[in-house]
Amino acid sequence: MELNRFVCKNYRDLDDLLKFSWSSPSNIALVKYWGKNKDQTPKNSSISFTLSSCKTKTSIIFSKIEKKLDVVNFTISYDGKRQNDFRPKIEKYFASIIKYCPYLLYCNLEINTKNTFPHSSGIASSASGMSALSLCIMSLEKEITKEDFSGNFFFLKASFLSRIGSGSACRSVYGGFNIWGKHKDFEQSSDLFSLQLNQSISTEFENFQDTILLVDENQKDVSSSAGHSLMDNHPFSVDRYMIANKNTSALKIILEKGNLFAFCELVEKEAMMLHSLMMTSSPSYVLMKPETLKIIDEIKSFRNMNKVPVCFTLDAGANVHVLYPEKDSKSVLDFINSKLSKYCFQGKFIKDHLGKGPEKI
Repeated sequence: MELNRFVCKNYRDLDDLLKFSWSSPSNIALVKYWGKNKDQTPKNSSISFTLSSCKTKTSIIFSKIEKKLDVVNFTISYDGKRQNDFRPKIEKYFASIIKYCPYLLYCNLEINTKNTFPHSSGIASSASGMSALSLCIMSLEKEITKEDFSGNFFFLKASFLSRIGSGSACRSVYGGFNIWGKHKDFEQSSDLFSLQLNQSISTEFENFQDTILLVDENQKDVSSSAGHSLMDNHPFSVDRYMIANKNTSALKIILEKGNLFAFCELVEKEAMMLHSLMMTSSPSYVLMKPETLKIIDEIKSFRNMNKVPVCFTLDAGANVHVLYPEKDSKSVLDFINSKLSKYCFQGKFIKDHLGKGPEKI
């Protein structure tokens, strides 16, 4: 029954030409989502942090056709250049969402997209990319539909559609901190879409900072989809899902109380557990580089010596997200420049912070 609410049943013919553009941010999971069901739902709940500067800008020109197609007809370009490498993923996405967005069979789609950060390097480009794509589709639906768009339905369905394309993408539809996955401590939480955390979050986390250290700009050794599948027969999977859900409960309290050092401890444990799961899977992967480990050691030493609540988290790659309060920006950025930048590829890092969510362009 919950799935039926997302099926668009009433829509008018498309105008000759409609164009919609969205900018959607990436996000970084604090409690990690690792392991999924066949329907692209998570094995455990996760809490994420929406970024601001690391985003994907996507425009779609929808043009009318006279006869219904069997599949969605589209072209896709990256920064103005035709990009056929993306086609299989987008074709699979359209095939999966057509039951919810049948109007797409009555138009051609000209998609143009661009990231503000390196593709496939440990920053969730699929999260920002699929959410931006879904938001453009929802803008079309809002324009041509007779469905009820009251309340939060526009973003709720955008999150639902984004999840089908990339699980973590459903968390990029909202700013701030988000929960994805059914969890007893979060009313209305769901495996089908993400929700913004609306409970009281301490002012300690306002404009929280994330400086991303680009240790390796190359494509990841294992895709996220392949990585998730490793959990299907993982010897520690049952324990992992239980621990993740407990950590979701613990992080909820930490965010409410503003306990920054408890935040550091939990977030770092989650990051290391994610990589330990990959190292103990079959086949196994070691995605951290020697520089990653050196950065981790430096961060821990700096925190212990200076009593500054700075911590790290990792995605499924070698790059390091350095998280810290805005009030400590000067000391942490001095530390990054003097001690950590030498471990980055060509000294590169990206300064980012807690974002407000997608923007219609």
